[in-house]
Amino acid sequence: MKRRLIGIAAAGLTMVMALSGCGGGGSGGGDGKTIKFIAAKYSEKTQPYWQNLIKEFEAENPGYQVHLEVVDWEQIDQKVKTLVQTRQEPDILNLNKFSDFARDGMLYSVDEAVSPQVKNDFLANFVEVGKYRGTQYGLPFISSARLFFYNKEIFAKAGLSAPPESWDEVKRYAQQIKAKVAGVYPLGLPLGAEESQAEFFMWAMNNGGGWVDASGEWAVNSPRNVETLTFLRDLTKSGLTQPNPETTNRKDVFNLFAQGKIGMLNGAVFMPTSFINPVNPNLRYGVAPLPSKDGATHNTLGVVDFLMAFKKDDGANKEAVSKFLDFCYAKENVAKFLEDEGFLPVTRSAGEALNSDAYLKQFIDQLPNAKFAPTDDPAWQAVDGAAKQRLGTAVANTDPKAVLDQIQQTAEQNSE
Repeated sequence: MKRRLIGIAAAGLTMVMALSGCGGGGSGGGDGKTIKFIAAKYSEKTQPYWQNLIKEFEAENPGYQVHLEVVDWEQIDQKVKTLVQTRQEPDILNLNKFSDFARDGMLYSVDEAVSPQVKNDFLANFVEVGKYRGTQYGLPFISSARLFFYNKEIFAKAGLSAPPESWDEVKRYAQQIKAKVAGVYPLGLPLGAEESQAEFFMWAMNNGGGWVDASGEWAVNSPRNVETLTFLRDLTKSGLTQPNPETTNRKDVFNLFAQGKIGMLNGAVFMPTSFINPVNPNLRYGVAPLPSKDGATHNTLGVVDFLMAFKKDDGANKEAVSKFLDFCYAKENVAKFLEDEGFLPVTRSAGEALNSDAYLKQFIDQLPNAKFAPTDDPAWQAVDGAAKQRLGTAVANTDPKAVLDQIQQTAEQNSE
């Protein structure tokens, strides 16, 4: 069926870390004052942030308890799927998709979950990404945009003075780096299971492709997308990327870039905070628009992750959930998380607190025209999973069109 086009929705962000937990790992106790919160892990700072926040919340709200479990991005989808299947879903979840839960009537609407003050603080474009069939269920939590990062020292050694604008330049620059700079990989291409769907989408959107067509129908195996995946396969087979992109996660290439071992890649706003500064704060790098096939029109990937509140115990958890969410969205709390993790604001108040940062401004300026994955469609959960598992095989030993045909079939089978 045709979907409502909203222009933006989320993709997913972030680092691969180990499963961890705190607060005893307990679940909501059904007493109306004890809730379970599952949070995605963005960095080593994530768990301490939530632990401190929960400690402050419980001190200000005697009798209320929040049991926290922090889960890495490679495991969280399966973790949540298992909990839902066994009817042990958390009270609050931090994830990059929500619409299948909304479709199944499992979530509180935003009107039910938070105060009007919090609701009215969300930036308008992120309100839209949190809607399913006209009602907002996803509470935007953090956002990100992607730009192209390049190592200035490697470029200088290769005789390059500016970042590539077109795909032809990407390939030519990569060939030049390979020929002139020993011990580095020209292009970082993460098509492992962590976030291959986002990497592919960044290239596809800059070739006139994407997950859906102009009418909102799934178009995963469109000619433009096949051309895109074939181009990435060619780069791989030509030895212009790191070895085995199909098993390389984003964290891995970001770390290699921070170490000065990759010439260029599609990067994220949080690269300095989480990768470059801890390893080499003196790294000379530049930031530019994502290269496009024609070198003229440059789109950026927008990302937003959500908090969402599950209806449980016939609504007995609503008061505790609302109290905690309102506390989470206090200006100083949101700003602290964004500063720790290096993400972009989704609320006006946090934006005001961070708008003087020149580096962040480059990314904030891209958000109004960013393209987002179709997370408003409940089928995205299945498509996202299939893409993560299959896209990388196209640069290894499987025909690109066959891979995209398989993902298209998954989209059609899971559509309403």
